[in-house]
Amino acid sequence: MPVIRTSEAVTHEIHGARFVSYATPLTGSKELCAWRGEIPPGTKAPVHTVTREEIFHLLVGELLITLDGRTDRVTAGDTVIVNPGATLGVENPTDQTAISWVTTSIGLEAELADGTRLTPPWAN
Repeated sequence: MPVIRTSEAVTHEIHGARFVSYATPLTGSKELCAWRGEIPPGTKAPVHTVTREEIFHLLVGELLITLDGRTDRVTAGDTVIVNPGATLGVENPTDQTAISWVTTSIGLEAELADGTRLTPPWAN
């Protein structure tokens, strides 16, 4: 049974946020990836379109999530389902770091508004 200890998780930083990767093919996962997201105060991630479904659960804090043009305030305990092909924006307008847990299937890619494609290592 693979057990990934906190000390073994790999941290990635991009667009002002931290992604602490736990479940990927490199750690033994066959179908899913999972990570903890840390979104500092004042962070506004670039809007992007995802190729795989993401389940985004907010553990701590409050965020503004824009999904296909509709913005909702989500608070700790809320879950957002992001379907493949959806356009997602995440903003932390508060003064505390928001912490999320995100799960997706292996192979997720994201396309930014300028056409740049990202293959995030925490989801592949």
